Amino acid sequence: MQTKRTVKTPGPDHPITIEPSLERIVVSLSGRTIADTKNALTLREADYGPVYYLPLGDVDTSLLERTEHSTYCPYKGDASYYSIVAGDARSENAVWTYESPYEAVSQIKGRVSFYPDRVDAIEVLKINP
Repeated sequence: MQTKRTVKTPGPDHPITIEPSLERIVVSLSGRTIADTKNALTLREADYGPVYYLPLGDVDTSLLERTEHSTYCPYKGDASYYSIVAGDARSENAVWTYESPYEAVSQIKGRVSFYPDRVDAIEVLKINP
């Protein structure tokens, strides 16, 4: 039996904004570059810190292994997870994606985000004009 999921819309009590990042984002683990992009989106939600969503095309997907783990956000939808396998390093459920996000955050479809404490670094670099 499937339980009904609550769907919430961002608003003044729980704002969500998504805009192009003006930085280059580089994610690494165990000396390997996992992702490198100048096309990230920055999602800001309520009182949480900014989260970068990177295009899957700028991620080394050969280092990602899909897991059974999933979570639900009433503002964004169902999240799927990947572990990173880079040489001898393995970081469980380090990457998440909303494959069918709710309409209010549809821009993050086809993008992934990384838990900062499950990779060695998420570098935010200035892009020279």
